[in-house]
Amino acid sequence: MNQVIIGIGSNIDADANIQKMLVLLKRKVKIVKLSELVITKPIGIVDQPNFTNGAVKILTGLSIIKLTKELKVIEDQLGRDRSGEKFGPRTIDLDIVIWNGEVIDDDYYTRDFLKVAVDEVK
Repeated sequence: MNQVIIGIGSNIDADANIQKMLVLLKRKVKIVKLSELVITKPIGIVDQPNFTNGAVKILTGLSIIKLTKELKVIEDQLGRDRSGEKFGPRTIDLDIVIWNGEVIDDDYYTRDFLKVAVDEVK
């Protein structure tokens, strides 16, 4: 089984969308632990609602490519609009940060809120 930590972000109906995401994710993988969710200021485009961010540790037999596709499906099911600005508002954002103990998303090193959340569920 692959041990994975996924970064979570939302600033559109965040509480509801994060809960819906967890239900959908649980259908595909084993959820081990959810970090505390924190409110953060937007990065890039600042004229938008604050984000709710956290991390979730999972176990999965899926490859990294298949898991990435599944995360995109979940984002799409929750209405993620990819046509807007890169750092614009979103219903849900899911990114693999740690894959089997290896950091694969450099945001871990530059975003304190992400590092704290990931370290909490390690």
